[in-house]
Amino acid sequence: MIRESLDFSHEPELTIDELIRRVKAYYSDVDEQLIRKGYEFAAHAHRSQKRSSGEPYIIHPANVVGTLIKLKMDIETIVAGFLHDTIEDCNVTPEEIEKEFSSNIAQIVVGLTKISKIKFKTRQESQAENFRKMVVAMAKDLRVIIVKLADRMHNMRTLQYVSKEKQQKIAQETLDIYVPLASRLGINSVKAELEDLCLRYLHSEIYYRLAEKVDMKKSEREDYIRTTIRVIKDQLEEYDVHADVTGRPKTFYSVYKKMQQRGVDFEQIQDMLAFRILTNNITECYKALGVIHSAFKPVPGRFKDYVAIPKINNYQSLHTTVIGPQAERIEIQIRTHEMHEIAEKGIAAHWKYKEVGSGVINAKDIDWVQELVQFNQDVKSNSEFMDVIKNDLDMGGVFIFTPNGDVKELRYGATALDFAYAVHTEVGNKCVGAKVNGKIVPLKYRLKSGDSVEVLTSKTQTPSKDWLKIVKSTRAKTKIRQFLSKIERDKSKELGERMLEEALKPYAKNIKSLVKKNDFNKAFNELNARNLEELFIHIGTKRNTVIEVLKLIPSIDYKESMEEKEKAESYYQKLTKTAKKSANRDNAVIVDGLDDIVVRMGRCCNPIPGDEIIGFVTKGRGITIHTAQCDKIADLVDTRRLSVEWNNEYVFKHPVNIKVITHDKPGILSSISSKINNMGINIRSAHAKSLPDQKGSFIFEVEVKDYSEFLKTLSVIEAMDTVISVSRA
Repeated sequence: MIRESLDFSHEPELTIDELIRRVKAYYSDVDEQLIRKGYEFAAHAHRSQKRSSGEPYIIHPANVVGTLIKLKMDIETIVAGFLHDTIEDCNVTPEEIEKEFSSNIAQIVVGLTKISKIKFKTRQESQAENFRKMVVAMAKDLRVIIVKLADRMHNMRTLQYVSKEKQQKIAQETLDIYVPLASRLGINSVKAELEDLCLRYLHSEIYYRLAEKVDMKKSEREDYIRTTIRVIKDQLEEYDVHADVTGRPKTFYSVYKKMQQRGVDFEQIQDMLAFRILTNNITECYKALGVIHSAFKPVPGRFKDYVAIPKINNYQSLHTTVIGPQAERIEIQIRTHEMHEIAEKGIAAHWKYKEVGSGVINAKDIDWVQELVQFNQDVKSNSEFMDVIKNDLDMGGVFIFTPNGDVKELRYGATALDFAYAVHTEVGNKCVGAKVNGKIVPLKYRLKSGDSVEVLTSKTQTPSKDWLKIVKSTRAKTKIRQFLSKIERDKSKELGERMLEEALKPYAKNIKSLVKKNDFNKAFNELNARNLEELFIHIGTKRNTVIEVLKLIPSIDYKESMEEKEKAESYYQKLTKTAKKSANRDNAVIVDGLDDIVVRMGRCCNPIPGDEIIGFVTKGRGITIHTAQCDKIADLVDTRRLSVEWNNEYVFKHPVNIKVITHDKPGILSSISSKINNMGINIRSAHAKSLPDQKGSFIFEVEVKDYSEFLKTLSVIEAMDTVISVSRA
């Protein structure tokens, strides 16, 4: 059977009687009067309005409801579909809808109401604010976004009636936002339809050229599909597998993407056809896969098991590409009937497996919605917020295992550091490396599907600007920027506070006494600072000068002079210079807040930046730094323990010992040394000895700048064929 996906075509003659008939097909006990009431309420509210096509406006909500019915949505969502534009366009109030229908229906409609009455500086800002409001509404009830998708679907279906400029604007927004949302919600039928419609308006020449070429081969293609279906069915029946088999050409947008990715023309795309096998249970899925692979030659690297490891949107299916009849490449998807329902309708299929009358989907149970809500709260920049929506919603790509066997889905090109941030922000901030499939790798290691990853962390690790070049996910970049911004903010606050305190000395004043008298209130108001901390930051970043603040303090009789200006500027330069100098002192460790105390590293453990460290004062030997795990710590009973930390701005090479066990072969010492030297790592010394069972043991003392470089060195050595194990000595 040649199968078409759900048909979302525009239906200008759609009536309420036909809509009710369609609802009754999957919900026989439907409250017909409630649906009819929703239609009549909307028809009356929109009675004087017309669509751009010249049709009565009620045709639009009726078609939106038609889409919701095809997705088999519940009754509250269907009624909300009729009413979705009444608050915005017809001066209907939420209270009226709640009174006439229900609070749930009113909440969905309110969530759908646009904010077009608010004027924004740019279209991008308007787009971002609209979507922010949708995120808030979506968190309360996911049915909001399903109605929104149905609304956008019909608008795209009737886009020919608006100007070309508006067509491209709406199509681009749809591709940027609504297609990824449909993907995350698992509503693949809507996603595919929207993609093809976007292609039609954004790249009309390509769209119609594809349509022409596909149409030219229509009869030939349909004959091939029928023949192939018969062959597949015969093979399955021979092994007693009972299944429905369908075939279809791939969507225009999927063909267009293949052309773009491979840099080829239409004629060079081989896998144009897709077949689907629907079975009764999972066992038959895998049995059918075995039959297909024995009947047709599989294309290497083109098999994916989304049944055992579902996508983040709960999509499940077996995907394989084989060489079919007449040596044509064909893609075959194998899934159960229930999996197919979820694949086509995604989260909308929720109501089929719940009481169909109504029900709010609890967004708290859906991780990505909660992440989006949290991100909406944390990020102030609209452009940054939209980057996440456009780039991260439809990420897809690689499936990574945690040590506990859980699966994280990351975008293609994701690194070990991306994975760390996907686990938790703090895990990302403290990440120094990772173990992938048991082998230590650096932060920038690119992950592949099936990798098992254990994140390595250190309490002393903090993000750096270089990390922004390593991560691929917008969310990880945002978390890193937030951390770096907080560090800069703290530095500016400290600098501003010291400058203001110094400037108050000639007036015999101090910050504490002025706070008690509320003498900063005028400065807060005039300089737009919410509190004292913000005032310090304004001074530290030179947004406002100390002199501006002094002028606004009532108890200070400030008289401006060039001498005062020069003194304030001189003091600012002095403080910043001191801060910069102290950040680059000749000491890698800060002891009790002081970075100019001479320390030495314990030779027993050779601490390096990234290690958790402890300082000890030893009589006659000064301050010695050890790792927190050092075996010698227990012996240091007659010593005083100190609070110590690494100086993050200190740049120097630190010695560390690496122990390598290898198969004892000629030239192995030279091979390992070459690998280390090729990384730009200096070897201070190397000791080798033979072990029983034809093994060799090597101790290399190398110099690294931090723990991350140390891990990278370990991973390079460990990758050598002759190496058995690598560890820190």
